[in-house]
Amino acid sequence: MGKKDELVPEDLGTNREKEIGQHIGYRYDVNLVPDYDRLTPFLKKYLEVMDWKDLNWLEDVHLGYEEDRAAVFDRNINGWVTVPEDVKLPDNQQDRDMIARELLIKFQMSKRHPMVVLRDNYGKF
Repeated sequence: MGKKDELVPEDLGTNREKEIGQHIGYRYDVNLVPDYDRLTPFLKKYLEVMDWKDLNWLEDVHLGYEEDRAAVFDRNINGWVTVPEDVKLPDNQQDRDMIARELLIKFQMSKRHPMVVLRDNYGKF
């Protein structure tokens, strides 16, 4: 592997990994599921309010990078949501992934999310 935390093309296995410039974690370990002891306070409350027992649809959400900035991929808009620069990211990948999940939910619930604009413009009711 290249310099610390730097991926070089030969480190990346699939064409998609080469295209996005990073590993796709679950490709290597299908058992990569969240450690629920690492839930953020927001995610704990979210699960409680939603009356869910697990993260289900968020299990494959991981912190990645877009143009050298920490980011999480939002499938609804088919784009990256960057982590604000003032957010200090922990060293542990599980903790980083929990922050990514929290960021994704908060963004999807915000008035800034493009789906809100679509709903406002095209909703029937």
